[in-house]
Amino acid sequence: MKLRFFLLIFPVLAVFPVISQEIITAERYLEMVSERYGTIRDYEANVIIRSGNNEMTGNISYLAPSFLRIDFSRPADQVIVFNGEMLTVYLPEYRATLNQSVTPSRRPASGASLASAQGLNLLRRNYVPSFVTGPEPVALEDNSQERVVKLRLARRNISEGFREIILNINPDTRLIRRIEGRTIADGQVRFDFLNIRPNVGIPEMRFIYDSPASANNINNFLFREAD
Repeated sequence: MKLRFFLLIFPVLAVFPVISQEIITAERYLEMVSERYGTIRDYEANVIIRSGNNEMTGNISYLAPSFLRIDFSRPADQVIVFNGEMLTVYLPEYRATLNQSVTPSRRPASGASLASAQGLNLLRRNYVPSFVTGPEPVALEDNSQERVVKLRLARRNISEGFREIILNINPDTRLIRRIEGRTIADGQVRFDFLNIRPNVGIPEMRFIYDSPASANNINNFLFREAD
């Protein structure tokens, strides 16, 4: 009788540990990252932007839901500011300030802006996620001791600006460490976020930018408001 009981109960015991653990799919992991950013009102970080052979460095400030500012140290004094309605880019090399009024349907979707709850919600709607190697952390890059979870995002339709996006996510904080994007023209763009400091109390005043009086102002440099 004991042997018969053991033979009956053994399959149940063998299966129980498997069904008692949640299977984390790529979609669920991306949702968890989005939920984490949903708890962040603001953050500061150092940012490195690479496009081809060009590299830019600076400090990024973000305030939910859509305020964004990057003060660059390379190129020195270059600034990008978005206050939810106006995108402003100051180019000290040309002594020019570029301004663009932006409607909600045309809000910028740059790599930097994707590192937010709003940006991640856009990614979940417009891209299909999958793990690059699996849900376990792997090296950020060759010979790196830093471990990340890598998610590959493939666009659902051809209208998206990136063909493919790789999110490199810190497994402990669920914050994005690196974004790698492949553009429509097959160019490679990379955003590295370092020393991320969430919920530091950034005021809206930080996103008010007055360009130098000597700068030439160029309006609607991306598109006309009526387009």
